[in-house]
Amino acid sequence: MSLFNVFDVAGSGMSAQSVRLNVTSSNLANAESVSGSPATAYRARHPVFTAVLNSAMGDEAGSSVAVRVLDIVQNRTPAQGRYEPGNPLADKQGYVYLSNVNAVEEMANMISASRSYQSNVEVLNSVKQLMLRTLTIGQ
Repeated sequence: MSLFNVFDVAGSGMSAQSVRLNVTSSNLANAESVSGSPATAYRARHPVFTAVLNSAMGDEAGSSVAVRVLDIVQNRTPAQGRYEPGNPLADKQGYVYLSNVNAVEEMANMISASRSYQSNVEVLNSVKQLMLRTLTIGQ
């Protein structure tokens, strides 16, 4: 793998972690939302990643692996009902339905995604420094 392929690998990792951060932010923003029915309650979303082999020239020498977002899936945990008969969104029985977002889990996801993003930035900076040093060898 050439050093130029490292830019593709780290860049795809940064892009994937950016999607993960955006989805986590959306989940946290809707963590306390309520709805009048379990069907319309906010469901936590999670990205699914896949590794993709990018092959240049059809051989392994010019290939690199990249990360792509395959899908964003919803958490299937049922919405929890809470008895609040005075709430304007309450159903006929007086229940509102909460989102199924676990704020602690989402904060852990946010920290993990942020650190993964930082690691990819460090990889890019290291490769950039190596390339700059390689250019100065002939001086």
